[in-house]
Amino acid sequence: MHKYPLLFVLLLGSFTASAQFNDTTNYHVIFNATGSANRARDGNAYLLNNGLRFEVKKKSVAMNLSNSWVYGKSNGALTNNDYSASFDFNLYKAMPHAYYWGLANYNTSYSLKINNQLLAGGGIAYSIYDRPNAYLNVSDGILYDLSDINTTDTTREVYYTYRNSLRLQFHFVVKDLITLDGSNFLQNSVTRKGDYIIRTNVGLGFKLNNWLTLNSALSYNKISRTQSENLLFTYGLKVEKYF
Repeated sequence: MHKYPLLFVLLLGSFTASAQFNDTTNYHVIFNATGSANRARDGNAYLLNNGLRFEVKKKSVAMNLSNSWVYGKSNGALTNNDYSASFDFNLYKAMPHAYYWGLANYNTSYSLKINNQLLAGGGIAYSIYDRPNAYLNVSDGILYDLSDINTTDTTREVYYTYRNSLRLQFHFVVKDLITLDGSNFLQNSVTRKGDYIIRTNVGLGFKLNNWLTLNSALSYNKISRTQSENLLFTYGLKVEKYF
């Protein structure tokens, strides 16, 4: 089922990649193909982490559509089959250096014991520092969480809650060659004590040319309700195009 949104975005990215840059609307397509593999006498393991993101930005609004898929095995046993699709937007009509945001996000994750999860909501963000080559932003808001999870190997639970979503995001560029990006979330339930989600993503890139970057990424995710977490380190190539 989750293959169809990814196919839609792939087709959209392929179609729009031939458009030309204009002064009123900017488009940005990013494709990440990263992974890791290990083969030894006692066994082998591999992990693939693929992502596609399409961004549209105007002066007063920005919209982003993204898909990601992580798949891995160790000694023939499945370790990851994790898919995420999201749509988010920013409205730049708040006070200076601040904007409103909205989000709709669907997740399913073998490693985190999530059968289906829908997150939707909004809030406000503030840019602590905002320059072309350096960006630091903090945001907060409320999300509605409708989840179908496995709390144990034999127990399945469907529930909903409201979460406070706190995010710290940064982007730094050194001499147009090295990039450091990070997006970190803490999402606590406002009604269930001890129910929280942690998501951390940090990427380091070395630009090879205007559209190709050698990229590495470190991701950590934890879901307290399922008592599950994963730590992923991948490396590979990032392809991006502005138009």
